[in-house]
Amino acid sequence: MTTIALFGATGKTGRRVLTRLLDAGHAVRALVRDPARLDHEHPDLTIVTGDVLDPAAVHATVAGADAVVSVFGHVAGSPARVQTDGTANIVEAMRTEGVVRIVSLSGGGLADPADRPKAADRVITFLLRRLQGEVLADAEGHLEVLRGSGLDWTIVRGPRLTEKPGTGHHRVGGVGVNASTVISRDDLADFIVTQIDDRQFVGRMPFVSA
Repeated sequence: MTTIALFGATGKTGRRVLTRLLDAGHAVRALVRDPARLDHEHPDLTIVTGDVLDPAAVHATVAGADAVVSVFGHVAGSPARVQTDGTANIVEAMRTEGVVRIVSLSGGGLADPADRPKAADRVITFLLRRLQGEVLADAEGHLEVLRGSGLDWTIVRGPRLTEKPGTGHHRVGGVGVNASTVISRDDLADFIVTQIDDRQFVGRMPFVSA
């Protein structure tokens, strides 16, 4: 049985990732600030109470894990560098524990050289920089942390996320390349879980859309 350290399990996408990890037969160690928000009981689920900005809590979550899935992000009141600093804590714990595989979630505003943004994509990125500049800068900071980590990382990028039921289908490309501007959280969660064992995108940032 593979043990996964999961960060962001109480989020809308994180809950779906958690369910899929357990359904796939993985054991999960989930770091949550408020266990009451995680209305999920399973014999293979271990809940660690704490914050991703607390190195000790992060270390306790990563200890005994075989891989890490990180889907935490900004919520109301988050520090400007929560993803950057939280990812740095995760990387440090992984190095200490000898864990090498991490799958992290970000958005399409995080640019990749393979992207070929169309007009609609450029408008979305412009609005992100104007309205959520700190969030985008934090995503870029977390990328730099992973690039310098020496770990086997993959950043899964998604477009606008919807609550529609999953279709079981998705496209993997770049922004503006074999891509749309939406995906359901269900389908995105499906893809994230596949990346634990899939080596195709190590050191890369696939853009996943409907």
